[in-house]
Amino acid sequence: MNFRFNSETDIPLGTVVLQGELIVPLNAEGIVIFSHGSGSSRHSPRNRRVAAYLHEQNFGTLLFDLLTIEEDRRYQNRFDIRLLTQRLYNVTKWLEKHPAALGCSIGYFGASTGAASALQAAAHLPEIAAVVSRGGRPDLANDELHKVTAPTLLLVGGEDVVVLELNRQAFEQLTCVKRLDIVEGATHLFEEEGKMEIVEKLAAKWFQKYLQPVNA
Repeated sequence: MNFRFNSETDIPLGTVVLQGELIVPLNAEGIVIFSHGSGSSRHSPRNRRVAAYLHEQNFGTLLFDLLTIEEDRRYQNRFDIRLLTQRLYNVTKWLEKHPAALGCSIGYFGASTGAASALQAAAHLPEIAAVVSRGGRPDLANDELHKVTAPTLLLVGGEDVVVLELNRQAFEQLTCVKRLDIVEGATHLFEEEGKMEIVEKLAAKWFQKYLQPVNA
């Protein structure tokens, strides 16, 4: 596969520099920014697996660390949704100016607590074309859910009982195009055989439907 950009990259945001990896296939018309969960990073094996599948479907991806190494040492920062949302917002604005993103629409893929920051950022960025949440905590964005306009897909494991109920409650508050898909037999991390493949395919299908080129 040919790429117009495929490299680790520094993302300067004011007084901090975040580490990221931007991969954009040559003919990609959409880029998905990943917002990882607490205690995770751009190296999340599950998110990287989804990203690799999206590359095969001709989508670009940006995986990045929401916190610096020093910030991540402060445990409370991992659950500071306001801070994480601001980081995602600023990274989105950085990507919009990147030459590799020219002509591309932008979507979010949020995992665990990262889904809350994805939804909150999307609530304030009408240009976000689609959002996918994997085992997410959209309930942590309750105050902003009614403002989200991007078509939103919530993916939850059928055995992830508590998170599933939280997603059902959050789903009722979303007023955008929305869908809740339950992956039967899957727990929170979708570690069971074949479950991540289901996540990959459902996410890609959602982005194929809604992550259209900006001039479409």
